[in-house]
Amino acid sequence: MRYILTAIFSLILIVVMLSLADSKTTIYPELYDLENNRLSFRYLSNYFNDLAEKKGASYAYEVLKAAPMPPGIDMHLLGHVVGDALYQQEGAGGMSICTHDFRNACSHSIVIGLLVEKGEKALPEINESCKLAPGGSGAYTMCFHGLGHGVLAYAGYDLLKAVELCKKTGTPEYHNAESSQCISGAIMEIIGGGFNDPLLWKEQSKKYFKDDNPLYPCASDFIPNEAKPLCYVYLTPHLFKLAGANLARPTALDFEKAFLFCGTIPEHKPENRDACYGGFGKEFIVLAKDRDIRNIENMTDQELLKVYRWCLLAHGGQGVKACLHHALQSLYWGGENNRRVAIRFCELVRDSFYQSPCFENLIGAVSFYINERGYRQSFCKELPFIYQKECL
Repeated sequence: MRYILTAIFSLILIVVMLSLADSKTTIYPELYDLENNRLSFRYLSNYFNDLAEKKGASYAYEVLKAAPMPPGIDMHLLGHVVGDALYQQEGAGGMSICTHDFRNACSHSIVIGLLVEKGEKALPEINESCKLAPGGSGAYTMCFHGLGHGVLAYAGYDLLKAVELCKKTGTPEYHNAESSQCISGAIMEIIGGGFNDPLLWKEQSKKYFKDDNPLYPCASDFIPNEAKPLCYVYLTPHLFKLAGANLARPTALDFEKAFLFCGTIPEHKPENRDACYGGFGKEFIVLAKDRDIRNIENMTDQELLKVYRWCLLAHGGQGVKACLHHALQSLYWGGENNRRVAIRFCELVRDSFYQSPCFENLIGAVSFYINERGYRQSFCKELPFIYQKECL
């Protein structure tokens, strides 16, 4: 009888799962079109752009959330494609439709659209729009990271001009964090962007990378000191290139070689060193999920352990700690992801030399981003017993 009941329960579960899957494809029939595992980013970009024109960008955004995707597709950039269409259809009001999915790609598109359409005079409006950006308490400043991508394109891929424009976004209220985030977006764009004008980007980007100085432009004088740590955080893909990596499929050997560049930063500049090592942790989370940032909070133990092992390739206590810290921050994402994945990550870091700082950083992140007392108390109870007292 027990086996019969088990079989019946399993059958019911299968039927429920199939009905849920069928209901999704009924609501979004486009999901059938996207089941091909060999679709390219260019094809998908055109597909979602066309879908946004036919059925509206908000509809296309919902399809993008549920669509099956080949491994390695940059979901953040696809989010920008739909976000750009949303701005064309809704203007600044599109911010109310945005969600924090795809790591805030939608809100990034809205503020970039404002800048492209209205120029520098849009900066006060951009500031107000960023205050409405969806997500936790970190969404406002991250909105300016997205703006930085557009600032560089607006400045004709002239990084010096982009930095000067980014400086105008800072406010005393946030200790000019807006400008540092804006500059970090411009750095990310000069390394791997250029979608607005690929030929101009290719020509201009040559000016900002030097064979004899792998840490340039972050090591340059034109990057303000307060913006240098974030600059180093987003320099990582460039270091992968210098290590000889195929950016589509970098290997552990590439990571080990690339870590060496961070070791050349003087020890009397610990913030810059930690940021350089930390940038690897940020990248590792995305790479371990084949760039599908929709499923970060569902990472398996095997994927989390892969990130941990990659961080160990820094071959140095502080470098490994910084890598793990930024990996943790990428998992938690200002409280916008389910906290369980961040807790599991620290639990899997078995070495107490690294595990204790991991939990300390997580406790600090929850304290910084979350004001809700009930959330914080529940979080503390979910930690291993030895960390609960410190947490409470």
